[in-house]
Amino acid sequence: MAEEVILLDFWPSMFGMRVRIALAEKGVKYEYKEEDLKNKSPLLLQMNPIHKKIPVLVHNGKPVCESSIIVQYIDEVWKDKAPLLPSDPYKRAQARFWIDFIDKKLFDVGRKTWNTTGEAQENAKKEFIEIIKTLEEQLGDKPYFGGETFGYVDISLIPVYCWLHAYETHAKFSVEADCPKFTAWAKRCMQKESVSKSLPDQKKVLGFVAELRKRFGLE
Repeated sequence: MAEEVILLDFWPSMFGMRVRIALAEKGVKYEYKEEDLKNKSPLLLQMNPIHKKIPVLVHNGKPVCESSIIVQYIDEVWKDKAPLLPSDPYKRAQARFWIDFIDKKLFDVGRKTWNTTGEAQENAKKEFIEIIKTLEEQLGDKPYFGGETFGYVDISLIPVYCWLHAYETHAKFSVEADCPKFTAWAKRCMQKESVSKSLPDQKKVLGFVAELRKRFGLE
């Protein structure tokens, strides 16, 4: 019996992008279902009744929710190709620590670079750069966060790259000027087909953010 894999997602979601990249890395064929988050589908409400959020991976009728959990699930189920998490338990724990850091710090602060103004925006801009510098220290001189191979932390962090143009445009700063090592890493990741085909164009994201700013009365 053929496997049924469905991804419930919303195109600008950085969390959804993680799942798309992981599936692409593993070469898993799936059906993509775009969600209207203002009018959520019955399937989404059925498959994620607790949080009612995307992304949701539906594998043979069973839902898996939360992007970091979904990526780990994908790695465990389709384990014959492109391992995403380190095999060493300590390195795996370290990778999970940095995903938690990215989720709790980077994404939240990045959002504040475009949905705030004045002093709050200035503070967000400075904090965003500091977080990126912390991640640069963790990267060191390695090509990827896990070493020589593209893996779990890279998959979880690279989606922020397609939002950078929007952050920089509205908060008036340059990540490349302050964090060249991070930029070099991002460009290296973007050379991978699994990444470049899974991430939307930066200008499309900028347009999406511009619409949100109008809706929030920031324009």
